[in-house]
Amino acid sequence: MGNSLKAIVAFVPSDECQKCVLEDLEEMPVDKMVDLSSRQLRRLPLHICSFRELVKLYLSDNNLNHLPPELEQLQNLQILALDFNNFKALPLVVCTLKQLCILYLGNNKLCSLPLELRLLQNLKTLWIESNCLQHLPEVVCELSLLKTLHAGSNALRTLPAQLRCLQELRTIWLSGNLLSEFPPVLLHMPFLEVIDVDRNAIRFFPSLAHLPGLKLVIYDHNPCRNAPKVAKGVRRVGRWSEETPEPRKRSGAVIEITLDERPSPPPTDKPESE
Repeated sequence: MGNSLKAIVAFVPSDECQKCVLEDLEEMPVDKMVDLSSRQLRRLPLHICSFRELVKLYLSDNNLNHLPPELEQLQNLQILALDFNNFKALPLVVCTLKQLCILYLGNNKLCSLPLELRLLQNLKTLWIESNCLQHLPEVVCELSLLKTLHAGSNALRTLPAQLRCLQELRTIWLSGNLLSEFPPVLLHMPFLEVIDVDRNAIRFFPSLAHLPGLKLVIYDHNPCRNAPKVAKGVRRVGRWSEETPEPRKRSGAVIEITLDERPSPPPTDKPESE
């Protein structure tokens, strides 16, 4: 599809123009997946909502700021990608899709999440990174099957104590926030396997050696003077990790030791399942 036609669709988002772009999607796809990413769409074509057996819908990297109520017809939807759009609020119709397992909301303009999100009790993966969240919405703590939470690159300063109720949670990504201390609630979540607090403002790390499920902790780019203590076999990524010793006091001075080569962080590509 040429750039000129895409530009026309962006500025004249009529059903006729969108039909030109989506002419190959007039029938339900055999694989039950529709990918409309990077189409410069300003609204979701309504005929997509007639594909009632649809399982995966990717709407990433468009110009969407609302969704039609007809989306509620997609009751078999399991994966919905709304990242890289212009949503200032999560459309409530999303909360009616009760079979959703994976929801991508990153890189929007969200300042909060609606209480209706608690209706998505099958949700296992939630990406809300790169939004405008100053607090982690407590409604997230009601998603009892949640296994992966990506809340990096917001303005979080703390985490709610109710987070410990998410006993299925295994991975939490908090990189690029405003945490000044290691979130105390995480010390009471022995089931966590991956904790990422990279690029925050944490000056001291408590021991994490009592967390039996922990496999990886990423704590680099914090103004800390110690590395978190971990159990044997747990990988640490940050200063004074397993590759080098922690700094020792000598004559009242702290000897800084930095890594020439740090392990690469985990890939940030979207998984399709957890």
